[in-house]
Amino acid sequence: MAATWPAVRHADSRFLAGGAPGHGEAAPGDHLQTAYHLWLVGDQLEHGRAPWRDAFEFQPESKPVLNFAGWPFGLAFWPLGALLGLVRGWNAFVLLGYVGAGGFTCLWLRELDVPRGAALAGGLAFAIAPYRVAQSTGHLLGPISMLLPLALYALERRLLVLAVAAVVSIPLSGQVHLALGAVPFVCTYALVRRRDDRMLAAVGAIVVAAVTAGVLVKVTTIDGSHLAGGRSLDAVRQYAASWGDLVHGREGAGSERFVFLGWVTPVLAAAGLVLLARAQRGLAAVLGLGALVPIVLALGTHLPTYSWLWHTLPPFRYPRVPERLLPIACLCLAALVAFAVARAPRPALAAALAVVVLLVDLHVHVYGASAADGGNAAYAALRRAPPGRLLELPVFLPDLHYGSVYQYYDTQARRERTAGYSTVAPKAAYDLLESLQSVNCGRFSERDLRRLRQLGVRYVAVHRALYRYRRVVNGAPPCTDAPARAIRSFPRVGGANGILIYRIG
Repeated sequence: MAATWPAVRHADSRFLAGGAPGHGEAAPGDHLQTAYHLWLVGDQLEHGRAPWRDAFEFQPESKPVLNFAGWPFGLAFWPLGALLGLVRGWNAFVLLGYVGAGGFTCLWLRELDVPRGAALAGGLAFAIAPYRVAQSTGHLLGPISMLLPLALYALERRLLVLAVAAVVSIPLSGQVHLALGAVPFVCTYALVRRRDDRMLAAVGAIVVAAVTAGVLVKVTTIDGSHLAGGRSLDAVRQYAASWGDLVHGREGAGSERFVFLGWVTPVLAAAGLVLLARAQRGLAAVLGLGALVPIVLALGTHLPTYSWLWHTLPPFRYPRVPERLLPIACLCLAALVAFAVARAPRPALAAALAVVVLLVDLHVHVYGASAADGGNAAYAALRRAPPGRLLELPVFLPDLHYGSVYQYYDTQARRERTAGYSTVAPKAAYDLLESLQSVNCGRFSERDLRRLRQLGVRYVAVHRALYRYRRVVNGAPPCTDAPARAIRSFPRVGGANGILIYRIG
């Protein structure tokens, strides 16, 4: 509740997300994309289709894309969405994500003989770590990070199958950048804790399964996208954090560069590292390096070491956000805080004080109540209309997050669409959407109409509010609300809240 305040007051009707205005429609953002991918798993199962496929986006120019982001939480989201609806289901998922992250951390620390109060403080420190909070407003990285303490807990309890499943789920969910750090971190931790035959077998299984999952994501998704060749260092430079960002408690530079660690928390963690090193040097080294390395890498091109890493290790040529390893640092700092509290003269009192201090030190205002526009009548009417694919205006290239609005509304219409939102969209889909920029102002030539009909497009949805985000691509002319006037000669299927839907064939 503290992490999501004050947005949680509107959790019955708006998304717990970044708080962007909708201007009459749903507000764009990564939360719509993530909610769509989670919803898709249950919808596919309900209709007897493979839950790992996306049957709606980038059709027909692409084969059905794989919905990696639906694993593993799509199964948990299914009953939430069915019982509460998409908006409230998302909000429940967000809140439960904090319980999961803190709870798994607490369970893991208890296995390390940390007293209950100190373990609760450590769980809190990880759950409300500012970077994890910022990545939980919409990005899947926040919820996925709870698999890290789950894997460590499973290793301590010798639940090796669970440990392997938790680690392999990180790359299998599409979070391959986090996996680049999570796999060596978990394996190193396992070898430091035990080196018997079972643990060695578990480490081998983790490496093989995680590499296989990463290769699967690369071959089936990345290699067929317009980013198949990787990203440039210039792209990384745009998202790299600075030293000042580590102590800056406001999200002024964007959620990706929001790497604030707190002021008191790092001091407590440093004290915990010193105390732990006296008794368990191996564990102290793992947690210390686990905190330090991701923080250094988060600085990206501000340090010459990242450029060397980019040139030396090919997997690092694909991520553009060097901060994505920070959940590992957040977990290690939280554990070290717990060890500091556990070794205080009066642990129970120290734990109570630590909880208060952490709530103040780590609290950040990143949540807002984002407009939802639930039950939009225009898309409800489209769902009842005869078959046909859908084109939505304005046409955004797949890597622009404004297209997330179309994903959200398509959960009502359930139509195959030419567009979608994905940074690794199929190249064929990217090329098609780039070529359709000419119809953004709603002026369809006979050639345009003929091409759309060949694609099976029978309906056009005009989102008037989204024209304020219109990006000029390849010299396409800017336009305001012109589409509503230019295509009004076509039969109108429905309209609500500035969304107008026409039948063009």
